[in-house]
Amino acid sequence: MDPIQATATPLTRRIILTQEWQRVTFLHWRVPAQDVAPLLPSGTRPDEHDGSSWVGLIAFRMVRFALEPGPPLPYIGTFPEINVRLYTVDDDGRRGVLFRSLEATRLLTVLGARAVMNVPYEWARMSIRRTGDELDYRSRRLTGSRPTSRIVVRPGTEPVRDDPLADFLTARWGMHTRLRGQTRYVPNDHEPWALRRATLVSLEDELVTAAGLPGVTTRAPDSVLYSPGVHARFSGPEPRA
Repeated sequence: MDPIQATATPLTRRIILTQEWQRVTFLHWRVPAQDVAPLLPSGTRPDEHDGSSWVGLIAFRMVRFALEPGPPLPYIGTFPEINVRLYTVDDDGRRGVLFRSLEATRLLTVLGARAVMNVPYEWARMSIRRTGDELDYRSRRLTGSRPTSRIVVRPGTEPVRDDPLADFLTARWGMHTRLRGQTRYVPNDHEPWALRRATLVSLEDELVTAAGLPGVTTRAPDSVLYSPGVHARFSGPEPRA
């Protein structure tokens, strides 16, 4: 099985897209692995740390989205995002994430990501505001049952170092998705996260429940982290080993 490490393994396949993630807040809850397993694609199982699987609610600003080798896309390449993700390991030992949902404001981006990579983006009205030392992320989906989320956090100044749980939750060097009836692994890399502790001021969330995990966000998260951001690159899907 791939080791958990804060530094990415160099990508070996052609880079297909790049993007920057800014003002990133990570909220995480412990969940029993048996609650997560039915939500994962074939060929993967829940990845666990300290006897638990985990569900993440991740909020940030996407900027400079580019399809390589082209330039960053104007307008549709910059938007707020909030995603719900789970932690996976496949039969080849590759650790990754599985996105249950991703809220975004750009409809063309939503449609393109769904069509090309089968990533479950949802069209939403969103905002990120800074008030004093607090960040306020808001989202309302514009389709279906229209779940909402509001996250208010206060990033701290204490850096996170030598924290195995933080590495497990944030140093994920690929995602699992279903493409043409098969589970595929899409690698990524970026510089190591500059993580800080953060305080959750308030949370009103319906996205995690809508993603198939009711009751999780009614309790306080087990981990709250913040990062100013990173520049990420993705390569094409890897073949099964």
